[in-house]
Amino acid sequence: MAVLDIAFEQMTAEQLLAEMAKPEVPELRKVRIRERLVDMYDGLVNEVTRRYRYRGEPMEDLRQAAYVGLMKAVNGFDPALGHEFRGYAMITMIGEVKRHFRDRTWAVRVPRVYQERRLELNKATAELTQTLGHSPTVAELAAKMGISEEDVLLALEASTAYSALSLDAPVGNDEDAANLSDMLPMQDESLDTLLDKHAVKPLIDALPPREKNILLMRFYGNMTQSEIAAEFGISQMHVSRILRAVLTKLRSALSD
Repeated sequence: MAVLDIAFEQMTAEQLLAEMAKPEVPELRKVRIRERLVDMYDGLVNEVTRRYRYRGEPMEDLRQAAYVGLMKAVNGFDPALGHEFRGYAMITMIGEVKRHFRDRTWAVRVPRVYQERRLELNKATAELTQTLGHSPTVAELAAKMGISEEDVLLALEASTAYSALSLDAPVGNDEDAANLSDMLPMQDESLDTLLDKHAVKPLIDALPPREKNILLMRFYGNMTQSEIAAEFGISQMHVSRILRAVLTKLRSALSD
């Protein structure tokens, strides 16, 4: 076993996963590879967990959720595609931790200003829907509320973050209030659903690495634009522009 351990220590995660994918590899060796991968990415588990340490859940519960995500990444990674495992693992772990919150229907702690704007947003949505005869766009809401479109999007995120609300839930208190699905732009579709569309998979795989990672972090990892901006060392507005450009590119390619 000592020789085997030394061999494992000299292999990258991608090499270990390629080894594990071989049909002739015995189950015991696969178990040892999984154990080695858990050791290799224990630090990443801690990094992901620390992002959510002030959100009211026990750290050990969050660590367990992150480990579940790590094992899902290990079992779901396809080494033949030539992608980096670390980014895939991080996105999967973040998605699992956020699923942990969603399953408990706990709301993320958002800044008070956006909690207050949520009420204003509901009122503006109801009024504009009645006046315009259709669900208002983000631009129309921004003009009505006297704030930027970015702040409208943040208020929308504050309304829905980590919640288990249906997209058919009304935004506002009136009987004729618009549905959340009417309000959210097309790009707020979950990446799980997006990836089910066979035609999209090769398009996403063909994206430049940074664009692809930002797309996956936003829609599969459910990270906010602010969290993604911090990860890449860029502004939130820059992240927003990248997402808009990528989604426009994908929609255009799909319509061709």
